Amino acid sequence: MASKAGAQNVKLAAVLDLNEATTLQGTLQSLRGSDIVIDASAVERCGTQCIQVLLAGAKAWEEDKKTFTIGKVSDAFEKTTQLIGVNFEQLLGKEIRQ
Repeated sequence: MASKAGAQNVKLAAVLDLNEATTLQGTLQSLRGSDIVIDASAVERCGTQCIQVLLAGAKAWEEDKKTFTIGKVSDAFEKTTQLIGVNFEQLLGKEIRQ
């Protein structure tokens, strides 16, 4: 997926565990106010803490009226989100802008 011009790309780590949740939260905080595209194509393992951080990020970007897009996703990322009941379909390749 081609990212929107000027959007910041955030490539997620292969292992999204508790330790990575803190790093991800810091990364998102540092990009607050910018349009971003999340690349989850390299994710091999995904914990619920990182999913929670991404959901909070999506909500914050929605409130800021900025773009928060999940571009590419790995099978592991997609299966984990489905397993825990999180629907990222609305963010896949779409912009949040209201």
